[in-house]
Amino acid sequence: MDLSAYEVRSLGDCLIDSPLDLPNSPHAGIAGYVSDSLRIGLSIEQQVGAPLEERASLEKAGPRAKIYFRPGYTRAAIMTCGGLSPGLNNVIRSLYLQLFYRYGVKTVLGLKDGYRSLNPRYGHQPIQLTPDVVERIHRIPGTILGTSRGKEDPVLAVDTLDREGINILFVIGGDGTLKGAHRIWQEAERRGLKIAVVGVPKTIDNDINFVYKTFGFDTAVEQATKALDCAHTEAHSHPHGIGLVKIMGRDSGFVVAYAALASRDVNFALIPEVPFDLEGEHGLLPQLHKRLESRNHALIAVAEGAGQSLIQADEAAHRATDLSGNVRHHDVGSFLREQIHNYFDARGVEINLKYIDPSYTLRSVLPNANDSIYCDNLSRYAVHAAMAGKTDLVIGQWHSVFTHVPMELAIAQRKTIHPESTLWLSVLEATGQPRDMTRA
Repeated sequence: MDLSAYEVRSLGDCLIDSPLDLPNSPHAGIAGYVSDSLRIGLSIEQQVGAPLEERASLEKAGPRAKIYFRPGYTRAAIMTCGGLSPGLNNVIRSLYLQLFYRYGVKTVLGLKDGYRSLNPRYGHQPIQLTPDVVERIHRIPGTILGTSRGKEDPVLAVDTLDREGINILFVIGGDGTLKGAHRIWQEAERRGLKIAVVGVPKTIDNDINFVYKTFGFDTAVEQATKALDCAHTEAHSHPHGIGLVKIMGRDSGFVVAYAALASRDVNFALIPEVPFDLEGEHGLLPQLHKRLESRNHALIAVAEGAGQSLIQADEAAHRATDLSGNVRHHDVGSFLREQIHNYFDARGVEINLKYIDPSYTLRSVLPNANDSIYCDNLSRYAVHAAMAGKTDLVIGQWHSVFTHVPMELAIAQRKTIHPESTLWLSVLEATGQPRDMTRA
C-alpha cells in the first residue's frame, strides 16, 4: 500500500492557540502538546532491507498547540450507530466534557438513532447536551442517543449537517458505521464544506483494521468468560457432560480466543478464521469423543461466524443480508448441538449437553474498569483531533500509543486472527485442541 494512505487529512492550517494551556516542551512537569511530525511505526520487528510499506507509520494522537476551530463558534454533534457495546454512554459523556469544559465548545448536539438522524424523513430532532444531561449517563448501559443499522444517503446527511451548521461530527461505531462516515466526509469534501468527521471505534468483535483494541471488547470477553465458567460447571457435574457456548464474532474470533485464554477450561475454541470438519480422524466430533472418554466432560466455545461452510441451507437464505449489508450467518450453535446429539446417539453413547447462547448479554452491560478508562481516552483524543481540523479518521491505539488512523485505511478490510499468530498458538496450547481439525 502507498505510504500516502497513512496520512491524515486536514481541513486547513491551524492558526488558533489551543485553550488547553499545555507546555510545548518536555520536562515541564505535565504532558504537553503533540507535534504532527510524531509517528508510530506499524511494526516493532523490522528487518534490514524490508519493503517500504513495512516501514509505514501512523500519526500520533494528542492535543495540538494550534487548533483549526474557534471554540466559541463551533457546533459539534455526536451519534452512535450499529449494535450496542459496553461504554457507549461513557464515550458520549467524555466527548461532551472534553469539548465543553476543556475547549469551551458550548453547542454539542446528540443525534438520535444513528444515521437516521441525518435523514429528514425520520423527523428526528437533535438533543442539546448539557452537563446535567450527561452527568450520570455512564452509569446507564446502552446509549441515550439510540442507535440503528442501515445506510443513509450521504447527500441528505451532508445537507442536514450543513443546514444545522455542524462543524464537527463524532461517529461512534464499527466497520459499517465508519464506511458511512467516510462517505459523508467524501460528500462534504466534494462540496468544499469544512466539516471534521472523526470516528471512535466501537465493536465487541474487535475487528477494525489498524486498531489494536475497540472499546467494549474487554467487557465482552469478561462476560463471555462468565458464560464459559457456567457451562464448564454444568459439564463437569454430569457424566459425559458437554458445555457448548456460542459467542459473538461474525468474521473475527477475538472474543472466543481471549475468553478461552481467560477461562482456561475451554477444550475446543472454534473461530471463523480457522476451518474445521465434523468427521474424519481430526474432526471435531471424533476429537470430542476422545475427550469425553478420557476426561468425562468437555467445553466448546464457538464464534457465531465459525463453521458456516458446514451448514447446508437454501441459496436465498445464504444470500440474505442485514440492514448494514452483512451476510446473515446461519446459527452455528444450534447446528453443532444437533450434530453432536446425532453423532453420539448413533453410537449409543449417553451425553449431557448444555447449550448456552449469551449473545446480546455480552454487549448490553456496563463497561468494566478497563473499558471505562479506554472510553475516556479514546474520546479525549477524538476531540483533540477534531478541534485541530483533522478529518476522515478514527482514533486507534498501536503499541500502547493512541494514533490517528485514516478512515479509508480502517475500513479497507476487517482485522482477523491469523492462524500463524502467537495469539492462536496460545489458544491451541491453552485448549489442547489439535492444530488442524480438517480432513486434509
